[in-house]
Amino acid sequence: MLEIIHETDDLLVINKPPHLLVHPTKPGGPITLWDQLKELLAFERANGGQVSLVHRLDRETSGIILVAKNYESARTYAMALERGAFKKEYQAIVVGWVKEDRGAIDAPLLRKGEVVPTKVWLQRAVHPTGAPAITDFQVEQRWQHPQHGPLSLLSCWPRTGRTHQIRVHLAHLGHPIVGDKIYGPSEEYYLDFIEKGWTPALEKKLWLSRHALHARALEVTLHDKKESWQAPLPEDLKSLCNTSRSLNYEGAF
Repeated sequence: MLEIIHETDDLLVINKPPHLLVHPTKPGGPITLWDQLKELLAFERANGGQVSLVHRLDRETSGIILVAKNYESARTYAMALERGAFKKEYQAIVVGWVKEDRGAIDAPLLRKGEVVPTKVWLQRAVHPTGAPAITDFQVEQRWQHPQHGPLSLLSCWPRTGRTHQIRVHLAHLGHPIVGDKIYGPSEEYYLDFIEKGWTPALEKKLWLSRHALHARALEVTLHDKKESWQAPLPEDLKSLCNTSRSLNYEGAF
């Protein structure tokens, strides 16, 4: 069952669970968020409404998604997104201790296959000829995991909306997101996953069955009025953070 954070006659705010595909990719595929929303909003659709996803998240990313329930609402929020009236906050658990407490990653992005060969068509990369991309970040927690070593919890605010932006930027910083099959230790892990699914061998290498990225908060400004929603860190990521006490590494770098 979908977790509804907020609902009005025009809008539905959903806390999307991980591993749920947003849109169908092929006939007969797995149940998607789109399928569940069509069922959930069957009454509205039967009375002239619609289901419009204002923005999207990757299949493995959890967190906030806005759903417009009619044409006017879809148009209003789509225009707000286009003019930059959305402020998004993500949380990510990354490998290693990020040295800076806060900073900005300013690194242009493009599809990797445009400049070098890659086995993963959707893979993005930092490249000087790419589209501008900026991500602000702040370290919320650093700790020593008993099995996986040093980890950090970050809050991230993308100023731009490029595909896989936060994942690529954090990997470029030298701190890939835990569980990332494409931008983590090797893109081969993604190919293995596509071929064989989640296996004990992949679990040993990646630690988590999905990348540890969560859309925590969303703020929209419409007609000088702010609307905001939050979705707490889900249990799978929370348990990764609570494996041992947080440490203060002041001066350790």
